[in-house]
Amino acid sequence: MPSPHDIITDISERLASFVEIRRREVRDDTEIMADDDVANVLLDHATRALEGGKRLRARFAYWGWRAVTADPGSAPSHVVDLGAALEIFQAAALVHDDIVDNSDTRRGRPASWRALEATHRESEWHGSSEQFGRSGAILLGDLLLSWSDDLFEQALAAVDDDATISQTRAEYARMRRDVILGQFLDVSEEAAWPTTPDEHHADRALRIAILKSARYSVQQPLVIGATLGGASAERRAALADLGHPLGLAFQLRDDVLGVFGDPSVTGKPAGDDLREGKRTLLVAYTREGMDAEARASFDARLGAPDLSDDEIDGMQRTVRASGALDRAEQFIDVQTRRARSALDAADLDAVAADELRSLIAAATRRAS
Repeated sequence: MPSPHDIITDISERLASFVEIRRREVRDDTEIMADDDVANVLLDHATRALEGGKRLRARFAYWGWRAVTADPGSAPSHVVDLGAALEIFQAAALVHDDIVDNSDTRRGRPASWRALEATHRESEWHGSSEQFGRSGAILLGDLLLSWSDDLFEQALAAVDDDATISQTRAEYARMRRDVILGQFLDVSEEAAWPTTPDEHHADRALRIAILKSARYSVQQPLVIGATLGGASAERRAALADLGHPLGLAFQLRDDVLGVFGDPSVTGKPAGDDLREGKRTLLVAYTREGMDAEARASFDARLGAPDLSDDEIDGMQRTVRASGALDRAEQFIDVQTRRARSALDAADLDAVAADELRSLIAAATRRAS
């Protein structure tokens, strides 16, 4: 029976083999490879974008499949393909997200757009290195999205039931739609917040969290994996009931780490969400705990391009003093307990239930 380590290894090996096949296809196309050094730039960065990570979405997809099939053997190749497709989609989303958020780092390394910017500068090419980095990273994310679709279709090709194929494709399409809409709502909120009544900020931040991350990080991988396994509507609903609160807890933990995370663990600067001006649920809670004057001062500096380390320290103290951090931890605790209750009610076999219980802990107690 596969262990968590086995699944992570299977996914990583599948990603490596898939990328090598795609690189070989490009190498064999003499028209593309007329200038192989330039063509390889994008492929090198694509390879790099798929390295690292906890493979949580792939693991949730596998255990969603395992929960409805009760198959004690090793992960079938088409289930591994599904997990790898989700990881490539995640990589694409992160590449685009870092452009949108002007994030300089990802997992302790330069974000893809910054890495491409450095490639341009070091190559002494013409024009703006920053513009090249942004443009190249948009195309990199698009390439990764197409690769995700390729692998997803390979996973479906191994299924001989038309209804299962149709349902799985619909769930995958819904995931893509929700992430894009959630990202746009996030961008919109950062622009529209001054015209939004203060009492609505938390509800809007929660809606963004649900669409942008909560569904896509946990709930939808679980349901997509289960659907690929031919799950009944009732079993899919039971796993969705587990994934929704867990996804919310996962996202709010991410919000907390975005303000208080250890840079040596998260791979991003301290207080990164404060520097980026992200209007998260934690920020909404913070504003609710302030008087009008303090709120105006906080708003004026949140996301300021010249925000200093001392100001980050001060804003972190403000978040704590407002009671927002305590509220966030309580929210995480409530949603985690709801996820555990939903797991208990799902009537899964002991192996799948134990592993999902471990994933609940991994998603909510993480430090990165």
